[in-house]
Amino acid sequence: LASSGTPLSPASHVHSERKLRIKTLIMVLALVICANIGDLTLKRGMNEIGAVELSATGIAKAFPLTVTNPKIWIGIFFLVGFMASYTTVLSWADYSYVMPVGAFGYAMLTFFAVVFLHEEVSIQRWIGVLLVCIGVFLVGRTKPSTVEAPQHSKDNAASEAHP
Repeated sequence: LASSGTPLSPASHVHSERKLRIKTLIMVLALVICANIGDLTLKRGMNEIGAVELSATGIAKAFPLTVTNPKIWIGIFFLVGFMASYTTVLSWADYSYVMPVGAFGYAMLTFFAVVFLHEEVSIQRWIGVLLVCIGVFLVGRTKPSTVEAPQHSKDNAASEAHP
């Protein structure tokens, strides 16, 4: 249905669904990029600090190093961007769509771990990453939303506030 309450024509419905898919994929891409940059930068910052001992003394020693490390703050900044993108896309797309499609970030993160963190990734892990990518492809071909999102406009808010 259109916002006026009239049914959408088949062409309008296809255009609307395509627009939703593009908008959703852009936001998922933003959340994947923010999450990956945030995670990698946070990891680099923690590598500079070293292993944190899980004791009062270990945490007391690591805390000032952590809060004064610029890489950790940059990582936090990007992770806030991830959370903003994530909550925004969940406002209109199905959770069962966003999470699997967003899992593509695991493939990117594995690749970045090899390139930037110089980690060794076994063939078994790469096969797992390939399976994740196949799953992302399959889910990405489905409709981003299978339920009608509630329309919350100023008019609705005003009518709810003043019955």
